[in-house]
Amino acid sequence: MTRGGRRVLVTGGAGFIGSHLCRRLLERGEEVLCVDNFYTGRRENIRDLVAHPLFEVLRQDITFPLYVEVDQIYNLACPASPKHYQFDPVQTTKTSVHGAINMLGLAKRLRVPILQASTSEVYGDPEVHPQPESYWGRVNPIGPRSCYDEGKRCAETLFFDYHRQHGLAIRVARIFNTYGPNMQAEDGRVVSNFIVQALRGEDITIFGDGLQTRSFCYVDDMVEALLRLMDNPENSTGPVNLGNPAERSIRDIAEAVLRLTGSRSQIVFHPLPVDDPRQRQPDIREARRLLGWEPVTALEDGLQRTIDYFRSTL
Repeated sequence: MTRGGRRVLVTGGAGFIGSHLCRRLLERGEEVLCVDNFYTGRRENIRDLVAHPLFEVLRQDITFPLYVEVDQIYNLACPASPKHYQFDPVQTTKTSVHGAINMLGLAKRLRVPILQASTSEVYGDPEVHPQPESYWGRVNPIGPRSCYDEGKRCAETLFFDYHRQHGLAIRVARIFNTYGPNMQAEDGRVVSNFIVQALRGEDITIFGDGLQTRSFCYVDDMVEALLRLMDNPENSTGPVNLGNPAERSIRDIAEAVLRLTGSRSQIVFHPLPVDDPRQRQPDIREARRLLGWEPVTALEDGLQRTIDYFRSTL
């Protein structure tokens, strides 16, 4: 159902998921304010949106206060791949924490709902499998990934404290591995790495033995979930796991990419990075119950669309 007529702020709107979200919001007739500092977001992701009469781009870092008038806020701003968030870990933590404070302050002033794009990384290297929202996680607070993991955990704390203390309408989405068009070729994530290496005829690099598992959700399915979560009644705070419960090994993904690309690349193995989780699978019973949502895009269909995207851009 189209619910147009609102002005919606999307931080990180030129990023991978953010650009798809902006596009869907415009299709629903919403006015969209895309805020991005273009650290990992790219103008190419929103190039086709710039001429849209309901679309506006503002270059700003959300670690600084933002003074705008909007009806909804989606807070997606933060580098999400290890390669990017470990490049400047202090800034990554500031984006999660200071950025959350600034966006929550804006939502409080305007009395509008705000959605936080949290992450499955709040579960760390989990001892519970699959991971339900009730699981508190197993996170190394001083490791090389902690700038992202703990930054997102602190952001969740801030969201719920603003909800309890100020009655703010919040939504917290714990996003599991997502893939699709508009990913960066050099972002270091599994799907984009494998596809780019296969298309270039380079070795497919797997870290560890390749038996570690992930659950990959196609970006269109993820955006649909975010929209449904925001549109839910105000007492639906979450956190809600959003992702694909179909668990696959990293080696399975590499072999699927080789098959779909027809590449003759070879698979090679490298040491596993510090604190890399062995298992990652969402328990999405809450998303099914609350949102009537689950992923509908088969992995090979989504991989083929992503391969086609990279073929056209490399």
